[in-house]
Amino acid sequence: MTTTTLLKVALAPALILLATLAGRRWGPGIGGWLAGLPLTSGPTSLVLALEHGPEFAARAALGTLFGLVSLALFSLAYGMAAARTGWLGSLLAALGAFVASTAVFRGAAWPLPAAFALACGSLAAVGAAMPAPAGARPPPRLLPGDLALRMTLAAAIVLALTSAAESLGPALAGSLSPIPVFGALLATFAHRDQGPPAAVRLLRGMVLGSFGFATFLLVVGAGLSRLGVVLTYTLAAAGALGVHGLTLAVVRRLA
Repeated sequence: MTTTTLLKVALAPALILLATLAGRRWGPGIGGWLAGLPLTSGPTSLVLALEHGPEFAARAALGTLFGLVSLALFSLAYGMAAARTGWLGSLLAALGAFVASTAVFRGAAWPLPAAFALACGSLAAVGAAMPAPAGARPPPRLLPGDLALRMTLAAAIVLALTSAAESLGPALAGSLSPIPVFGALLATFAHRDQGPPAAVRLLRGMVLGSFGFATFLLVVGAGLSRLGVVLTYTLAAAGALGVHGLTLAVVRRLA
């Protein structure tokens, strides 16, 4: 098994396992906050750089910043729909918002700093628009096969995106890489097992936790052409974790 194949099938599932267990231990808001890390997009970006070259991965990082705008709109649409309908209706509304936003930004060629500012502004606006719902939080149910399903989907989405990246092109591959597989799974399970407030808490945590994700993409987009793969991804991971840690206090206060 090659190094890139190992990254595809092992790293993303390990990260989503961590986010799931943390959510069960500390609540949906913290689980969503951890899911805001580039759990699939980070491994996907690294694989793209190794398989298609730094320039391709840098252009994909720009597309992924637009994908974060779509992720924010996904979360907002789900939260608004959850007050009126069940998990399936909420999920369909959220996916519709994600697809529409992705279509709007497809092929957009903004400067990297402008795309970063748009992504952060969208995350901040949605985070402010999703206040913490009131109500008791029942304990989550531990469903057989739940963790295995989430980890399998994590590996599948990374495999699918990296395998199709060349035909999709860097912009569209990047825009689709933050597709909210984990957010959708975590939110729908929380919605079904603990009610709409838990789903909204989780998605708000994910949105607020995505500022580190945006920082990761900014470093990748700016650094690959100058610093090389190893140093760029090392700095990007450090920057993402640093910014992510700064948002924890906000998420804990609202969780």
